[in-house]
Amino acid sequence: MASLLIQSTMMSLPINLSSLMTLPKMSEQQFYEFCRTNPDLRIEQTANGEVIVMSPAFSDTGNRNVKISQQLCNWADGDGTGEVFDSSSGFTLPNGAIRSPDTAWILSERWNALSPKERSSFAPIVPDFVIELRSSSDTLSGLQEKMQEYIAQGVRLGLLIDRKNLKVHVYRPDREVEVLDNPELVSCEPELSGFGLKMAKIW
Repeated sequence: MASLLIQSTMMSLPINLSSLMTLPKMSEQQFYEFCRTNPDLRIEQTANGEVIVMSPAFSDTGNRNVKISQQLCNWADGDGTGEVFDSSSGFTLPNGAIRSPDTAWILSERWNALSPKERSSFAPIVPDFVIELRSSSDTLSGLQEKMQEYIAQGVRLGLLIDRKNLKVHVYRPDREVEVLDNPELVSCEPELSGFGLKMAKIW
């Protein structure tokens, strides 16, 4: 039985598994089993089958992620139109990539339209809203590429938060990327009616 050991504390690592498999790309079931047998790893798969194993989030990044999710959950509880997902949630995009945004939100009517089996795996659905929070181990260009992929696959609103440079990159379909310099509040309307992300505790 082939085994694979990846150790990294500073970066994400692309892993080529073609030598371990007879197929050019893991099937959904193979990827599911790979993730199940490596529960301590954060794993994504690109559209071309490249498996990316990411180091665990550093403590301060995890703390900021929780504060982002807390704000979104508080709003979602009152709004009642959608469901919030954390960074451990994987979604299968139309291009075949399996991605795990730091935070995601999906309209309830779309989420509830999935079968129980689909919801219990890497759900074949594109989030309506995603947030990626740049950590010290992330490259800005890599996250920008991921955000462009999200938008191309159907995400309606995406925020890339660059704490290092105190900037928020706002992505929408068919729009130029808007870059906000050290904002106090990032409005997510009209996609998320009444929601604005307060940045004071995220920086």
